[in-house]
Formats: sequence, C-alpha cells, structure tokens
Amino acid sequence: MTKAAFYQGNRQFSFGHAEPVPPGAGEAQIRVAYGGICGTDLHIYHGNMDRRVSVPQVIGHEISGTVSALGDGVEGFQLGDAVAVMPLDTDRCLERDADYSHICEHLKFMGIDTPGGFQSYWTVPAYTLHRLPPALPLVYGALVEPLAVACHDVRMGQVRAGETIAILGGGPIGTLIGMVSQSIGAQVIVSEINPYRLEFARSLGMDAVNPRETDLVSYVMDKTAGRGVDVVFEVTGSAAGAEMMTKLPRIRGRIVIVGIATAPAPVDLFRCFWRELNLQGARVYEHQDFDRAIELASGGKLALDRIITQVRPVEQLQEAIEMLEKGGDVMKILIEVDPA
Repeated sequence: MTKAAFYQGNRQFSFGHAEPVPPGAGEAQIRVAYGGICGTDLHIYHGNMDRRVSVPQVIGHEISGTVSALGDGVEGFQLGDAVAVMPLDTDRCLERDADYSHICEHLKFMGIDTPGGFQSYWTVPAYTLHRLPPALPLVYGALVEPLAVACHDVRMGQVRAGETIAILGGGPIGTLIGMVSQSIGAQVIVSEINPYRLEFARSLGMDAVNPRETDLVSYVMDKTAGRGVDVVFEVTGSAAGAEMMTKLPRIRGRIVIVGIATAPAPVDLFRCFWRELNLQGARVYEHQDFDRAIELASGGKLALDRIITQVRPVEQLQEAIEMLEKGGDVMKILIEVDPA
C-alpha cells in the first residue's frame, strides 16, 4: 500500500493512501525515501498558510528518493537514480523574471501551493531534480534542501574566509548557515535562547550566547575588538531580531534577512545610514545553491548526522510536528516515507 500523510486543517494530520500520479511530459515520479520537517511545515500546522494549502493536502518539501517513472521528453535521468527535489514550480514564471524564477510572482512552492512529498510516490517537474551521488545516503539527501537554503544565505552574505559572522537564531537553518560559513573559514557567533541548541552550536566549534543572560552587543564587540561582525544573519523572523541586527555589524557590514517575519517590525534605518550597512534579503535558493549543498553533503566535512535528532515513520508525522512545536532537546526530525 502506498503511504501518505494529509494536512486536514485545525492542527490535524491523517494517514492514508494517495494514488500515484503517472508522470506527464517533462515530469518524473519519485519514490520518496525521506523528508524533513521544517519551519514552514510548522506554519502550515498552525494554520498560517491555510489560504495557500488546499485541505486535505499532502505537504513536505525537504525530500530525497529515487526515480520510479519518467514522462516523455525527460533526459538525463534513469530509473533508480537517487535524487533530491528543489521544490519550486516555475512553469508559470514569465520571461521578465525568468532570471529570478525562485522569487517570481507566479512561483508555486511545492508542498504548500501544490501537493508535497510526504507520500510514497511524488510526481514533479523533471527540472526540479538534482542527482545525488551514490555514496550519499538518502537519509542525508533529505537535508540537501535546507542545506541549500543555508548555501544561498551565505552566498548572499558574501561570507569570506577570516570573517566573523553573527547568527540570530540557532535552529536548523541558523546552524546550517554556521556550518557552511565554517567550511569557508569564517568564525561564527550564534545567539540562541534554547539551552540544547546553545550547547549544540558550541559542540560544533561556534561561539554561542543566550541574549537573555548575556548582553549580546557587548559580547560581540568584545569578540571583535569593538569593530563588530562582518555579516549578521537574522534567522528568527522576530521583532527582537530586527531590532538587534543593526547593532552588531561593523562599518559597511552586511545584514542578511533569512527569517520570515509575520508582521512588520521596526528597523534602525539611521544606523544603516550612519554605518553604511548593506541590508540583503535572501529567499529560498537557486540551482547553484543545490549543487553546492550536494557537494558539501557528499564531501563528509559537515556533521550532518548530528543535525538529525530523530527519524520517524510517516504514520507519526502528527507526533513529530507536535514534538518540534514544544521545542526542547530537538534539532531536526526526518520522516521515513517509503525507502526502497
């Protein structure tokens, strides 16, 4: 029996059967092995995306699996190929924004605007596939999508070897940003209030501080001889993060907005002016970020195994999301869907 988990609205998921969709021209069908739960899935669970999600709907977009069927005209892939999915349906993106299809006005995010990957077989546009090296286990392949987010963020921040960066928010994306930055040769300072995630960052060789217990600005200035950091990544999406992010960079430092703010927040524009700060938004990823993520994941230099707190069967998606909502000693939960 094929498996699927459906979002039903009102913080409820059901488990059942989803009929596999044969791939049409230019499409591929994936036998889904693993999928990660991310902050966007929590937003869906909380009902914040009900205007975009058609209930009942399969969600999930951090997916790895193997090619199980190919539609007409698909080249470059064979049955059984291990792949990760870049879940951006850009079919309706117009010529005027084709160069930036990851943020075009007609973009559909798969797993939100269209059905996602928490099902045994998922049919997707073939251009969303990225081949995984045979030596990379599929369980780590499910981390390629969030790792690509981090690669995009770091690229937008123009992080260079020898620089010092500050990350506001030490969850999975913040931690991956830190790991990618370390791989370049940057020094990392993480601001986080969850004790487990603080210790996790420290175990990876990052400086980590709880801003509720330590003056973050003083800490950063002490660490940088009063200069400030080269780059700040705001990953919390909170008003407190928006207030803090302009206080930490050096003159002509860079700020990268990663977290999704749910409401407008005050930003110290005078400080942006006074210190000539560069404020940069960063939204999802591009294909080059997926390529870089796969390179890093398969290179063995990132402790991806430590990011995974648990792997649960798809039947337990409800319990897994409830665990993530509570926080505590958890970083990343993967869902085992239907590995071969």
